[in-house]
Amino acid sequence: MIEKYSIRTDLALEQKERFESDNVEVQGVVLEESYDEEREIRITTVKIETEKGAKTMGKPVGTYITMEAPNMAVPDEGYHEEVSKELMKFLQRFLDKDKKDYSVLVVGLGNRMVTPDALGPYVADNLNITRHIVKEYGKYAMGEEEVHLVSSIVPGVMAQTGMETVEIIRGVVKETEPDIIIAVDALAARSSKRLNRTIQIADTGINPGSGVGNHRNAITEETVGVPVIAIGVPTVVDAATIVNDTMENLIAALETSETLRGVGVVMQGYNAAEKYELVKELISPHLNGMFVTPKDIDETVKRISFTISEALNMLFA
Repeated sequence: MIEKYSIRTDLALEQKERFESDNVEVQGVVLEESYDEEREIRITTVKIETEKGAKTMGKPVGTYITMEAPNMAVPDEGYHEEVSKELMKFLQRFLDKDKKDYSVLVVGLGNRMVTPDALGPYVADNLNITRHIVKEYGKYAMGEEEVHLVSSIVPGVMAQTGMETVEIIRGVVKETEPDIIIAVDALAARSSKRLNRTIQIADTGINPGSGVGNHRNAITEETVGVPVIAIGVPTVVDAATIVNDTMENLIAALETSETLRGVGVVMQGYNAAEKYELVKELISPHLNGMFVTPKDIDETVKRISFTISEALNMLFA
């Protein structure tokens, strides 16, 4: 029953919530939560520790850190600076503290021509790139004792290049030999309230396009040869999800209506996944493959991309 229904989301947190709503305990998956009241940032860490847990969750074994910051959608520079600092701290967890000079390749995934998918390219635009300077003049040209080599690439999408993204990255890794890859991509969410307000960091790599059903080859340590940290922000939500949430509100309203209460009781007999599947059937074929994004997505994506690039610039300064 669990495997039959899959709610479309890239967030490990939402996968875990889905099972909790159905009162299903996932073996081998640990959840840790904390809340910073001052900054209004909720941190949720999902650790998938076993292969069985990975199979149930539909995600690889590893650590998934989710930062939920409702005010991230607001153009407040001071707040975004706080988010950048928090993001930098969590990224540090995945780095070797004893290593002094990191060579890092930042990969901006996505299509620059499609605004909700342009997060990765925009992040790459705002990075402090140093590899070419250090290679040419030495690290002392930067005026520092310790200098990280930062390079970036925006590989585009298959429709533009005719190549799998992982093939391009393998070639770059072979030539430049980075110690680590940081891949930045736009994600799909299950909940519209998390759009442009959530950042997920994972040490498991990334599957470009998986959230919108456009599965491409994974970018992981196994496929490219170096560790891959993934940073993602949900920018789109499945149309079926919006209709499903509307239906949930309708059921709640029906409960208060004397004449229509019976309809609400019938619908309450469905679990969350069954309701979602019913909605998909009701709206197909016209809305079934549709994804929705907020109307101010162009300015929001630019702002959030700057927040992420600032975290990376501070981390590798």
